[in-house]
Amino acid sequence: MAVSFTEGVKPHLAVMRFDYSDVPRFVLAHHGYLRCACGKCSDSRMSWDIGLIFLVLGVILPWRGRARMKKLMALPRLSTMERLSLYASTIAFQWFAVAVVGWRAWAQGFTVSQLGLIVPDKSRILIAAAVGTATIASLQWLNLRRMGRIPVQARGSLQAIAERILPQSAVELLPYLALAMTAGLCEEFLYRGFAIAVLLHIGLQAWAVVLLSSVLFGLAHSYQGRGGVVLTLLIGLILGTSRLAYGSLMPAIFWHSAVDVVAGTAGPRYLTPQGASSQERQSVIY
Repeated sequence: MAVSFTEGVKPHLAVMRFDYSDVPRFVLAHHGYLRCACGKCSDSRMSWDIGLIFLVLGVILPWRGRARMKKLMALPRLSTMERLSLYASTIAFQWFAVAVVGWRAWAQGFTVSQLGLIVPDKSRILIAAAVGTATIASLQWLNLRRMGRIPVQARGSLQAIAERILPQSAVELLPYLALAMTAGLCEEFLYRGFAIAVLLHIGLQAWAVVLLSSVLFGLAHSYQGRGGVVLTLLIGLILGTSRLAYGSLMPAIFWHSAVDVVAGTAGPRYLTPQGASSQERQSVIY
């Protein structure tokens, strides 16, 4: 008579005993081993500290910028010491923000690769950084020269902002250039490094990641008015796309710094009274 397999093994199964009390310890031990082997891992949810940083970037910083600019606009003019103090405080605040955000990003297990702090293809990225910097700097210079030909009354709040924050002398130029380089480094880390890393981590598609990070970047410049927000958002789209395309922050850092450096060197020439009077004298001479 044929005997089924299960009937053949039943007597053996009856005498086998397995202690399931060790299962939890076994699983936990191996889970801990995997965590040690693979490093700290975070789930796709946004932790409270990361959410708080996004709240600061999207709400508190724009509000602080508008409030600060409102105070500056209430002044008839800024002295050299007031302008230097503005530059110094902004530099200090941006590096402080990078330190805090970098600390929390490290605590949450984000890697330098996720944050874009690598240069995977040096030659390709350096070429992109150099060509992009030259192109963007030229376009920024031409745009400022175009704006300088517009009547002062038609420039709106941009004229008053330029007169207050752009350097007016050689003494102010060097600290401003330090501010421009700081903005290129710190703002790119915050909006294209950290923000993009988090948005990618929670599972958003690339286009949504670039758009949302650019919206945050535009809001941070809301002190420049609606036009400034829109223009900065568009620049953010370009910078965010480069961050994903090259896997590195380097091109965006150079491009961003170029925009601010040219604003500080060409802006006073075309958008301030001293620069306008100098241009008029040159035109009379020639």
